[in-house]
Amino acid sequence: MSQLFSPLSIRSTTMANRAWVSPMCQYSAIDGIVGSWHLVHLGSFATGGAGLIMAEATAVVPEGRISVACPGLWNDEQVTAWRTVTDFIHSESGKVGIQLAHAGRKGSTMRPWDEQPFADEHEGGWQTVAPSPVAFGGYPVPRALSVSEIDALVLDFADAAERARSAGFDVLEIHAAHGYLLHQFLSPLSNLRDDNYGGSLENRSRFLMRVVAAVRERIGEAVPLLVRISASDYTPGGWDIDESVELATMLRGAGVDMIDVSSGGNVANATIALKPGYQVHFAHRIRQEAKIATATVGLITDPVQAEEILNDGSADAVLLARAFLRNPRWALGAAESLHEVIEWPIQFDRARTVRRS
Repeated sequence: MSQLFSPLSIRSTTMANRAWVSPMCQYSAIDGIVGSWHLVHLGSFATGGAGLIMAEATAVVPEGRISVACPGLWNDEQVTAWRTVTDFIHSESGKVGIQLAHAGRKGSTMRPWDEQPFADEHEGGWQTVAPSPVAFGGYPVPRALSVSEIDALVLDFADAAERARSAGFDVLEIHAAHGYLLHQFLSPLSNLRDDNYGGSLENRSRFLMRVVAAVRERIGEAVPLLVRISASDYTPGGWDIDESVELATMLRGAGVDMIDVSSGGNVANATIALKPGYQVHFAHRIRQEAKIATATVGLITDPVQAEEILNDGSADAVLLARAFLRNPRWALGAAESLHEVIEWPIQFDRARTVRRS
Protein backbone atom coordinates (compact mmCIF):
# COMPACT_ATOMS: atom_id res chain seq x y z
CA MET A 1 0.00 0.00 0.00
CA SER A 2 1.18 3.52 -0.76
CA GLN A 3 1.92 5.82 2.15
CA LEU A 4 -0.55 8.37 0.79
CA PHE A 5 -3.39 5.86 1.02
CA SER A 6 -2.43 4.23 4.28
CA PRO A 7 -4.61 5.06 7.30
CA LEU A 8 -3.49 7.41 10.05
CA SER A 9 -4.83 7.19 13.59
CA ILE A 10 -4.62 10.15 15.98
CA ARG A 11 -6.01 9.41 19.41
CA SER A 12 -9.51 7.93 18.87
CA THR A 13 -9.87 9.02 15.23
CA THR A 14 -8.61 7.14 12.17
CA MET A 15 -8.33 8.88 8.83
CA ALA A 16 -8.62 6.48 5.90
CA ASN A 17 -5.72 8.12 4.08
CA ARG A 18 -3.25 11.00 4.28
CA ALA A 19 -4.55 13.14 1.39
CA TRP A 20 -6.27 15.92 3.31
CA VAL A 21 -8.18 19.04 2.32
CA SER A 22 -6.59 22.23 3.61
CA PRO A 23 -8.78 24.91 5.22
CA MET A 24 -9.87 27.38 2.54
CA CYS A 25 -11.81 30.58 3.17
CA GLN A 26 -15.04 30.82 1.16
CA TYR A 27 -16.35 34.23 2.32
CA SER A 28 -19.88 32.91 2.02
CA ALA A 29 -21.37 32.90 5.53
CA ILE A 30 -24.09 35.25 6.80
CA ASP A 31 -23.70 36.48 10.38
CA GLY A 32 -21.17 33.69 10.84
CA ILE A 33 -23.69 31.05 9.76
CA VAL A 34 -22.76 28.60 7.00
CA GLY A 35 -25.29 27.49 4.41
CA SER A 36 -25.79 25.48 1.27
CA TRP A 37 -22.52 26.65 -0.31
CA HIS A 38 -20.52 25.09 2.50
CA LEU A 39 -22.55 21.89 2.38
CA VAL A 40 -21.82 21.44 -1.32
CA HIS A 41 -18.24 22.74 -1.15
CA LEU A 42 -17.12 20.54 1.76
CA GLY A 43 -19.49 17.71 0.88
CA SER A 44 -17.89 17.35 -2.54
CA PHE A 45 -14.60 16.42 -0.87
CA ALA A 46 -16.42 13.75 1.15
CA THR A 47 -17.55 12.12 -2.11
CA GLY A 48 -14.03 12.51 -3.45
CA GLY A 49 -12.08 10.30 -1.07
CA ALA A 50 -10.21 12.85 1.05
CA GLY A 51 -8.91 11.37 4.32
CA LEU A 52 -9.68 14.51 6.34
CA ILE A 53 -11.63 17.59 5.31
CA MET A 54 -10.61 20.73 7.19
CA ALA A 55 -13.24 23.45 7.27
CA GLU A 56 -12.07 27.01 6.88
CA ALA A 57 -10.89 29.48 9.53
CA THR A 58 -13.88 29.86 11.85
CA ALA A 59 -13.98 32.73 14.30
CA VAL A 60 -14.41 32.21 18.02
CA VAL A 61 -15.95 35.70 18.42
CA PRO A 62 -17.59 38.05 15.87
CA GLU A 63 -14.55 40.35 15.90
CA GLY A 64 -12.32 37.35 15.17
CA ARG A 65 -13.56 36.96 11.61
CA ILE A 66 -11.30 37.76 8.69
CA SER A 67 -14.18 39.22 6.69
CA VAL A 68 -17.80 40.13 7.32
CA ALA A 69 -18.69 36.94 5.40
CA CYS A 70 -16.57 34.45 7.35
CA PRO A 71 -18.08 31.72 9.56
CA GLY A 72 -18.10 31.49 13.32
CA LEU A 73 -18.77 29.26 16.28
CA TRP A 74 -19.82 31.73 18.95
CA ASN A 75 -23.52 30.73 19.14
CA ASP A 76 -25.81 27.72 18.92
CA GLU A 77 -27.36 28.73 15.57
CA GLN A 78 -23.93 28.34 14.02
CA VAL A 79 -23.57 24.91 15.64
CA THR A 80 -26.82 23.76 14.05
CA ALA A 81 -25.74 25.01 10.62
CA TRP A 82 -22.35 23.29 10.83
CA ARG A 83 -24.06 20.08 11.93
CA THR A 84 -25.76 19.80 8.55
CA VAL A 85 -22.32 19.78 6.93
CA THR A 86 -20.68 17.32 9.31
CA ASP A 87 -23.66 14.94 9.17
CA PHE A 88 -23.32 14.67 5.40
CA ILE A 89 -19.57 14.10 5.54
CA HIS A 90 -20.04 11.38 8.13
CA SER A 91 -22.73 9.77 5.97
CA GLU A 92 -19.99 9.28 3.37
CA SER A 93 -17.67 7.79 6.01
CA GLY A 94 -15.52 10.93 5.96
CA LYS A 95 -13.69 12.70 8.76
CA VAL A 96 -14.00 16.44 9.20
CA GLY A 97 -12.04 19.01 11.17
CA ILE A 98 -12.41 22.70 11.84
CA GLN A 99 -9.89 25.50 12.22
CA LEU A 100 -10.65 27.76 15.18
CA ALA A 101 -9.33 31.24 14.61
CA HIS A 102 -9.12 34.93 15.43
CA ALA A 103 -7.94 37.25 12.66
CA GLY A 104 -6.67 40.01 14.93
CA ARG A 105 -5.32 42.97 12.97
CA LYS A 106 -6.15 41.29 9.64
CA GLY A 107 -9.89 41.27 10.33
CA SER A 108 -12.87 43.48 9.44
CA THR A 109 -12.40 43.15 5.69
CA MET A 110 -14.94 42.84 2.92
CA ARG A 111 -14.95 39.80 0.66
CA PRO A 112 -11.98 39.63 -1.76
CA TRP A 113 -14.20 40.32 -4.75
CA ASP A 114 -15.93 43.39 -3.25
CA GLU A 115 -14.98 46.86 -4.49
CA GLN A 116 -13.54 48.11 -1.20
CA PRO A 117 -11.12 46.13 0.96
CA PHE A 118 -12.28 47.05 4.47
CA ALA A 119 -15.70 47.00 6.07
CA ASP A 120 -16.97 50.21 7.66
CA GLU A 121 -19.46 50.28 10.52
CA HIS A 122 -22.42 50.42 8.12
CA GLU A 123 -21.22 47.19 6.49
CA GLY A 124 -20.67 45.41 9.80
CA GLY A 125 -17.02 46.33 10.32
CA TRP A 126 -15.29 46.58 13.70
CA GLN A 127 -12.18 47.89 15.45
CA THR A 128 -9.49 45.26 15.05
CA VAL A 129 -7.24 44.13 17.88
CA ALA A 130 -3.67 42.83 18.11
CA PRO A 131 -0.86 42.37 20.62
CA SER A 132 0.38 45.87 19.76
CA PRO A 133 -0.95 48.86 17.75
CA VAL A 134 1.05 47.88 14.65
CA ALA A 135 -0.79 47.69 11.33
CA PHE A 136 -0.38 44.97 8.70
CA GLY A 137 0.64 46.70 5.48
CA GLY A 138 -2.07 49.17 4.50
CA TYR A 139 -4.63 47.81 6.96
CA PRO A 140 -6.10 50.04 9.70
CA VAL A 141 -4.08 50.32 12.90
CA PRO A 142 -5.37 47.82 15.49
CA ARG A 143 -5.97 48.38 19.19
CA ALA A 144 -3.71 46.52 21.62
CA LEU A 145 -5.47 43.84 23.68
CA SER A 146 -5.52 44.20 27.46
CA VAL A 147 -4.57 41.26 29.67
CA SER A 148 -8.21 40.86 30.72
CA GLU A 149 -9.23 40.68 27.05
CA ILE A 150 -6.61 37.98 26.45
CA ASP A 151 -8.07 36.07 29.40
CA ALA A 152 -11.53 36.32 27.86
CA LEU A 153 -10.32 35.15 24.46
CA VAL A 154 -8.76 32.04 25.98
CA LEU A 155 -12.23 31.10 27.23
CA ASP A 156 -13.75 32.02 23.87
CA PHE A 157 -11.46 29.53 22.13
CA ALA A 158 -12.43 26.86 24.65
CA ASP A 159 -16.15 27.61 24.25
CA ALA A 160 -15.83 27.43 20.46
CA ALA A 161 -14.01 24.11 20.76
CA GLU A 162 -16.88 22.71 22.80
CA ARG A 163 -19.35 23.96 20.20
CA ALA A 164 -17.24 22.38 17.47
CA ARG A 165 -17.61 19.02 19.13
CA SER A 166 -21.36 19.58 19.45
CA ALA A 167 -21.40 20.42 15.74
CA GLY A 168 -19.90 17.01 14.95
CA PHE A 169 -16.30 17.84 14.12
CA ASP A 170 -13.86 14.94 14.57
CA VAL A 171 -10.65 16.98 14.64
CA LEU A 172 -9.89 20.47 15.95
CA GLU A 173 -7.15 22.80 14.76
CA ILE A 174 -6.04 26.05 16.39
CA HIS A 175 -5.00 28.63 13.81
CA ALA A 176 -1.70 30.24 14.83
CA ALA A 177 -0.43 30.98 11.32
CA HIS A 178 -0.75 33.35 8.36
CA GLY A 179 -0.46 36.55 10.34
CA TYR A 180 -3.65 36.10 12.34
CA LEU A 181 -3.94 36.92 16.04
CA LEU A 182 -2.02 34.04 17.63
CA HIS A 183 0.75 34.37 15.04
CA GLN A 184 0.81 38.12 15.71
CA PHE A 185 1.63 37.33 19.33
CA LEU A 186 4.35 34.85 18.32
CA SER A 187 6.24 37.17 16.00
CA PRO A 188 8.52 39.89 17.43
CA LEU A 189 7.69 41.99 14.36
CA SER A 190 4.04 42.37 15.39
CA ASN A 191 4.35 41.84 19.15
CA LEU A 192 6.04 44.80 20.84
CA ARG A 193 4.58 44.20 24.29
CA ASP A 194 6.64 44.60 27.46
CA ASP A 195 4.39 42.52 29.75
CA ASN A 196 4.10 38.73 30.21
CA TYR A 197 2.91 38.35 26.63
CA GLY A 198 5.86 40.01 24.90
CA GLY A 199 9.62 39.82 24.65
CA SER A 200 10.93 36.29 25.17
CA LEU A 201 9.77 33.25 23.20
CA GLU A 202 8.10 31.95 26.35
CA ASN A 203 6.13 35.17 26.72
CA ARG A 204 5.22 35.51 23.05
CA SER A 205 3.99 31.90 23.12
CA ARG A 206 2.01 32.30 26.33
CA PHE A 207 -1.33 33.21 24.71
CA LEU A 208 -1.19 30.24 22.34
CA MET A 209 -0.13 27.86 25.09
CA ARG A 210 -3.02 29.02 27.28
CA VAL A 211 -5.45 28.51 24.39
CA VAL A 212 -4.11 25.00 23.78
CA ALA A 213 -4.42 24.08 27.46
CA ALA A 214 -7.97 25.43 27.68
CA VAL A 215 -9.08 23.69 24.49
CA ARG A 216 -7.51 20.36 25.45
CA GLU A 217 -9.18 20.48 28.86
CA ARG A 218 -12.55 21.25 27.29
CA ILE A 219 -12.48 18.56 24.57
CA GLY A 220 -10.95 15.76 26.63
CA GLU A 221 -8.26 13.26 25.77
CA ALA A 222 -9.91 11.43 22.86
CA VAL A 223 -10.10 14.27 20.32
CA PRO A 224 -7.18 15.00 17.95
CA LEU A 225 -5.82 18.52 18.35
CA LEU A 226 -3.70 20.20 15.68
CA VAL A 227 -2.05 23.62 15.59
CA ARG A 228 -1.29 25.37 12.32
CA ILE A 229 1.79 27.57 12.43
CA SER A 230 3.72 29.69 9.98
CA ALA A 231 7.25 28.34 10.26
CA SER A 232 8.81 31.58 9.03
CA ASP A 233 7.99 35.26 8.55
CA TYR A 234 10.58 35.32 5.73
CA THR A 235 11.86 38.59 7.22
CA PRO A 236 14.99 39.29 9.30
CA GLY A 237 14.12 39.64 12.97
CA GLY A 238 10.83 37.83 12.55
CA TRP A 239 9.45 34.45 13.56
CA ASP A 240 11.65 31.68 12.14
CA ILE A 241 12.11 27.94 11.89
CA ASP A 242 14.32 27.73 14.99
CA GLU A 243 11.57 29.21 17.14
CA SER A 244 9.03 27.02 15.35
CA VAL A 245 10.91 23.91 16.44
CA GLU A 246 11.00 25.15 20.03
CA LEU A 247 7.30 25.99 19.93
CA ALA A 248 6.41 22.60 18.44
CA THR A 249 8.26 20.89 21.27
CA MET A 250 6.29 22.93 23.79
CA LEU A 251 3.02 22.15 22.03
CA ARG A 252 3.76 18.42 22.02
CA GLY A 253 4.16 18.58 25.78
CA ALA A 254 0.85 20.44 26.08
CA GLY A 255 -1.19 17.74 24.35
CA VAL A 256 -1.05 18.81 20.70
CA ASP A 257 -0.95 15.82 18.35
CA MET A 258 0.22 17.33 15.07
CA ILE A 259 1.71 20.56 13.73
CA ASP A 260 0.15 21.74 10.47
CA VAL A 261 3.14 23.54 8.96
CA SER A 262 2.60 26.52 6.70
CA SER A 263 4.52 29.80 6.46
CA GLY A 264 4.29 33.54 5.89
CA GLY A 265 1.34 35.89 6.17
CA ASN A 266 2.52 38.20 8.95
CA VAL A 267 4.64 40.60 6.91
CA ALA A 268 3.17 42.36 3.90
CA ASN A 269 5.19 41.86 0.71
CA ALA A 270 7.62 39.37 2.26
CA THR A 271 9.73 37.65 -0.40
CA ILE A 272 8.73 33.98 -0.67
CA ALA A 273 10.30 31.72 -3.29
CA LEU A 274 7.27 29.76 -4.43
CA LYS A 275 7.85 26.34 -5.95
CA PRO A 276 6.22 22.92 -5.62
CA GLY A 277 6.48 21.75 -2.02
CA TYR A 278 8.25 24.93 -0.93
CA GLN A 279 7.22 24.47 2.71
CA VAL A 280 7.97 20.76 3.04
CA HIS A 281 11.44 21.28 4.52
CA PHE A 282 9.89 23.17 7.44
CA ALA A 283 7.60 20.23 8.23
CA HIS A 284 10.51 17.82 7.91
CA ARG A 285 12.69 19.68 10.38
CA ILE A 286 9.89 20.12 12.92
CA ARG A 287 9.00 16.43 12.66
CA GLN A 288 12.59 15.34 13.17
CA GLU A 289 13.67 17.77 15.89
CA ALA A 290 10.46 18.33 17.87
CA LYS A 291 9.47 14.65 17.66
CA ILE A 292 5.88 15.44 16.73
CA ALA A 293 3.72 14.46 13.76
CA THR A 294 3.47 17.06 11.01
CA ALA A 295 1.25 17.86 8.06
CA THR A 296 2.60 19.86 5.13
CA VAL A 297 0.96 22.14 2.60
CA GLY A 298 1.93 24.39 -0.30
CA LEU A 299 1.83 23.77 -4.06
CA ILE A 300 1.40 20.02 -3.63
CA THR A 301 -0.55 18.89 -6.67
CA ASP A 302 0.78 15.55 -7.92
CA PRO A 303 0.15 12.13 -6.33
CA VAL A 304 3.76 11.02 -6.86
CA GLN A 305 4.98 14.24 -5.24
CA ALA A 306 2.70 13.65 -2.24
CA GLU A 307 3.84 10.03 -1.97
CA GLU A 308 7.50 11.04 -1.97
CA ILE A 309 6.93 13.60 0.81
CA LEU A 310 5.53 10.87 3.03
CA ASN A 311 8.09 8.24 2.02
CA ASP A 312 11.07 10.41 2.91
CA GLY A 313 9.69 11.15 6.36
CA SER A 314 9.02 14.85 5.83
CA ALA A 315 5.44 14.67 7.06
CA ASP A 316 2.70 12.33 8.22
CA ALA A 317 -0.01 13.85 6.00
CA VAL A 318 -0.26 16.23 3.06
CA LEU A 319 -2.82 18.99 2.72
CA LEU A 320 -3.95 20.23 -0.67
CA ALA A 321 -5.94 23.38 -1.37
CA ARG A 322 -6.15 24.61 -4.95
CA ALA A 323 -5.73 21.09 -6.31
CA PHE A 324 -8.91 20.08 -4.48
CA LEU A 325 -10.70 23.22 -5.67
CA ARG A 326 -9.88 22.32 -9.24
CA ASN A 327 -10.88 18.70 -8.69
CA PRO A 328 -12.82 17.82 -5.51
CA ARG A 329 -12.24 14.13 -6.33
CA TRP A 330 -8.49 14.50 -6.53
CA ALA A 331 -7.98 11.67 -4.03
CA LEU A 332 -9.95 9.16 -6.10
CA GLY A 333 -7.84 9.90 -9.14
CA ALA A 334 -4.62 9.94 -7.13
CA ALA A 335 -5.33 6.46 -5.80
CA GLU A 336 -5.87 5.13 -9.29
CA SER A 337 -2.67 6.75 -10.55
CA LEU A 338 -0.81 4.98 -7.72
CA HIS A 339 -2.66 1.73 -8.51
CA GLU A 340 -4.42 1.72 -5.14
CA VAL A 341 -8.01 0.56 -4.73
CA ILE A 342 -9.89 2.63 -2.15
CA GLU A 343 -13.53 3.05 -1.24
CA TRP A 344 -15.62 5.05 -3.71
CA PRO A 345 -19.20 6.27 -3.29
CA ILE A 346 -21.32 3.52 -4.77
CA GLN A 347 -22.93 6.07 -7.08
CA PHE A 348 -19.52 6.66 -8.72
CA ASP A 349 -18.32 3.06 -8.87
CA ARG A 350 -18.91 2.67 -12.60
CA ALA A 351 -16.23 5.31 -13.22
CA ARG A 352 -13.40 3.26 -11.71
CA THR A 353 -10.54 2.29 -13.95
CA VAL A 354 -8.61 0.33 -11.29
CA ARG A 355 -10.40 -2.49 -9.51
CA ARG A 356 -9.43 -5.22 -7.11
CA SER A 357 -8.21 -8.30 -8.94
